[in-house]
Formats: sequence, C-alpha cells, structure tokens
Amino acid sequence: MTVCRDCCCGSAAKHPGVDHTAQLDGLRAALAPRHRVRTSLCLDVCEQSNVLVVHPAPAARRAGARPVWFGLVLAEEIVADVVRWVDAGGPGVAELPATLELSVIPGRAVGSAAIG
Repeated sequence: MTVCRDCCCGSAAKHPGVDHTAQLDGLRAALAPRHRVRTSLCLDVCEQSNVLVVHPAPAARRAGARPVWFGLVLAEEIVADVVRWVDAGGPGVAELPATLELSVIPGRAVGSAAIG
C-alpha cells in the first residue's frame, strides 16, 4: 500500500479534524508485517487528497489485477474497511466491498515517488 503524504495529503491545514500521523501509524500497525505500507511524495491527485493506493500481490498482478486508488480517505471506518479488504487479499483476490467502491478514484501513472 502506498499512502500519499505530501502537499495536501496528510495536511492538517486542509483536513484539520484528521490525525494524519495516527492514521498512517494505524495502517502500519494493522497491516505489518503481512503487508508493506509506504509513504509517497505527491501522487498528483490533489483534488482528492488523503489518497492511498492498494497494490495487488505479485501473483494477482501477474493474473491481471491492477492497483486500486482511494481518495478522501478521512474516516477511520474507511481505513478499517481498507485494512479488512487488504487482509482478505486485496485487488484481484477479494471482491471490493461496496462501502469502499464509493472511495475509488481513477489512478495515475506514477514514477518512483515513494519515500518511505
């Protein structure tokens, strides 16, 4: 999983009611060591903010699965749904829950912006 934490993603100025550090720490605590959670510089979907991208497992990618992008991930309920979906297998393995379909956004081609 890649979590955008740059200009507007993770910004207390844009989303003052969200504890962005706690959100990232919670994702890491819930998913590690089974799944890697990394941060990225701007993923270039600033109109969405608080973006995260769930990457398929290697076998699922080889079978045709692609990353799923989520925007406006501000509520803990969304984070919890993402964690459950990733633990169930994520893209190409587990069906995307209807609750998460509302948060899916179009992805962008991104270079090597990962920083953590």
